[in-house]
Amino acid sequence: MDDRIDIRVYYEDTDCGGVVYYGKYLAFLERARTQYLENRGIKISELMLEGVWFVVADVHIRYHKPAKYADIITVHTEIAELSFASILFKHRIEHKETEALIATAEVKLATVGNDLRPKRMTEKMSKALKVI
Repeated sequence: MDDRIDIRVYYEDTDCGGVVYYGKYLAFLERARTQYLENRGIKISELMLEGVWFVVADVHIRYHKPAKYADIITVHTEIAELSFASILFKHRIEHKETEALIATAEVKLATVGNDLRPKRMTEKMSKALKVI
């Protein structure tokens, strides 16, 4: 299932050329993933209290066209793969008005415990995410 979140590009998101700084896309993807999880009843703050943490294990981004100051972009998010201790998210970033493709990305998150070793997802998480 695909979730969407709209994000306005602010001046702080851009480089001296007025386009979104390449590293800022990671923050946009983080917002989209957090919203995806919360839409399914998974709250990061509750997981932290349970000793379950998400760490980024792998990131691949392909930039197709730059986003610019004042643009509104739409970040599409879906789960491509799910295992007992990892989630592979696929993202697609488009210009909201023109639907031009800006970037595509895959981000693999691993779940770890307080000791930073792999930890099985909670049953609640697994059930909430098994809609793929």
